[in-house]
Amino acid sequence: MTIIDTLAKNRGELENKLRNMLAKPVFLIEMDAFALPCGCKGLTINSRGLQFDDLEIFEEHINEYLRITSENLEVEPSFLFARLVPGTAEVASLNSRVLCNRCYLDFARGTGKQPRPDIYILNFSRRE
Repeated sequence: MTIIDTLAKNRGELENKLRNMLAKPVFLIEMDAFALPCGCKGLTINSRGLQFDDLEIFEEHINEYLRITSENLEVEPSFLFARLVPGTAEVASLNSRVLCNRCYLDFARGTGKQPRPDIYILNFSRRE
């Protein structure tokens, strides 16, 4: 199976899990693997129909589904978060990221689920 086949399969499976759990149309319109210049790497899954309330109510399940998807794509699920559209309840994307040292320190200094208005942290594994 090619990497694009693996991405497509996991995108579809995650979309179906979210739709079944939330009982509403949720669309995962694009799943991308990335490597940033700073050294961060991971997955971004652009979404439509997923709301902030869904994250709060079903956080445990969404976290688990995103963790499984990450592991299926060989991405360490140490930092899972949702990117929010500022000023709205809309979730723009679900993300699984392996943080570079600089970005890790930025998030390690923060507290709570929303260190910034555009981010809702589902899981942050602190390094020893």
